[in-house]
Amino acid sequence: MRRVLVLSVLVVIAALSIGVAAQRGRGPNIPQGPPSQQALEAAKIEKLKDNLYVITGSAAGPGGDFSKFSGGNVAVFITGPGVVLVDTKLPLWGPAILERVRSVTNKPITTIINTHTHGDHTGSNEFFGASVESIVQVNTKTNMAKMDAFKGEKAQFLPKKTFTDKLSVGTGPDRIDLYYFGRGHTNGDAWVVFPTLRVAHAGDMFAEKGPPIIDATNGGSIVEHATSVAKAAATLTQVDTIIPGHSTMKTRQDLAEYAAYAKDFIAWASSEIAAGKTPEQAAAEYKIPDKYKGYAVNGAFGIEGDVRQAYMELKK
Repeated sequence: MRRVLVLSVLVVIAALSIGVAAQRGRGPNIPQGPPSQQALEAAKIEKLKDNLYVITGSAAGPGGDFSKFSGGNVAVFITGPGVVLVDTKLPLWGPAILERVRSVTNKPITTIINTHTHGDHTGSNEFFGASVESIVQVNTKTNMAKMDAFKGEKAQFLPKKTFTDKLSVGTGPDRIDLYYFGRGHTNGDAWVVFPTLRVAHAGDMFAEKGPPIIDATNGGSIVEHATSVAKAAATLTQVDTIIPGHSTMKTRQDLAEYAAYAKDFIAWASSEIAAGKTPEQAAAEYKIPDKYKGYAVNGAFGIEGDVRQAYMELKK
């Protein structure tokens, strides 16, 4: 009897661990080894502006299929002194990122800006060495310090520069503005703006058109996500193009629509609570409103995690 009880507890713990991993954007099937050929082929470098490129990649597939997954979109900004990377995909992607960069410039990589802590956005920081300047929002540095990839001897790869609400680096056409608009995907999501190019990298605060992916273990909040995205949309009025965390390029109008969607999602969750629905019932009944064309529930993560998180926060 005791053995059955212990096994039952272990099963529950394992299930919770997988659920948290998926909610954190680190699903249980994310590849831990070298990039697959399919993922490498999908990670193309595309030109957005004369000195700004994006290294793309495939998103996770239905049912948690991460076989072609490469991590987040990487911005490659070519400045006078060198190249600024925004995010570095999964571990072991460094050589592929460098190869893509070398196809457009021979300038050295001087700076890495990470939009947030997750390993599919910070995984290859180490490859570029400790001498490369690394910048993150202050809460993200705290979150990164908890990761095995940045502990012990690898603590040398932790970011040396942080910011709280806003920071500008570089001048003139090389200037980059970093913003923190509040909690959302995590508690340290940076919005990276290239003002002269009218482009912003949103990271996973706007990963794709669909329900947000929230990592509560790293301080994320689905309720505050809606507020933070709305603040970003209201502030970044001089931006025309949005680089999302994991999908194709978006427009400022897309960002404004996404802010409205996030607000509507919280309003829907509140109405489900008021109607006495359980999180399971609400998740089973959820449908994307017709007015949000092109939106879909991410097949890898589903909707259950978002609903549970919304219920937990709204009932406090």
